[in-house]
Amino acid sequence: MDNPALLPESLAASAWVAKWAFMIPHGGRVLDLAAGSGRHTKLLAESGYCVEAVDRDISGLAECAVLPAVNIHEHDLELGVWPYAKGHFSGIVVTNYLHRPLFPSLINALAPGGVLIYETFAKGNEVYGRPANPDFLLRPGELLDVVRGQLRVIAFEDIYTSEPKAAMVQRICAMLPVA
Repeated sequence: MDNPALLPESLAASAWVAKWAFMIPHGGRVLDLAAGSGRHTKLLAESGYCVEAVDRDISGLAECAVLPAVNIHEHDLELGVWPYAKGHFSGIVVTNYLHRPLFPSLINALAPGGVLIYETFAKGNEVYGRPANPDFLLRPGELLDVVRGQLRVIAFEDIYTSEPKAAMVQRICAMLPVA
C-alpha cells in the first residue's frame, strides 16, 4: 500500500508543526489526526494542550497513553463516519496523511479562532519515492483551495524539502476567523 500514513516517520516533531503550534488557542482541545507514533501528540501535550490522538492503529501511541492531557481514540477515518461535532477543536494537526473526503469535516470541527496545521506530500514526490500514487499526493495549491473562503491563511508552502527525507510537500497553517 502506498498510503503516506503508513510510512515510517521521524521520531521528532515536524518543524512545520513545531513552528506554528503556538498559534493554536490554549484552553480547547487539539486533534492530532492520523497520529501515528504520537510525535505531535507529545509536542502538543508538553506545550499545555489537551490532545485527542486519533489513528486506526493506536499501537504506536503507547507512550502517549500515560500523558494526562491526552485522550487516544482508535478510529478508521476512512470509513466515512466523522466522530466530532462542529467547533469541537481549537486546533487540528495533520501530517503525512491525505484522505480528501475529510477536508470539509476538518474545517467544520474547528472552533472560531481555531487553527489547522496540515503538512503532507505533494505532486512531484514520486521522483523521491513513496508515496508516489497521485491519490496520496496534493495537487499544486490544493491546500490553498481547500481553505479558500473559509479559513485565513497564516502560512503556506509548496516546496521541496530534504528533511527528514527528500520530498515534495505542501504545508499550511490557517485559522477559522472569529465572527
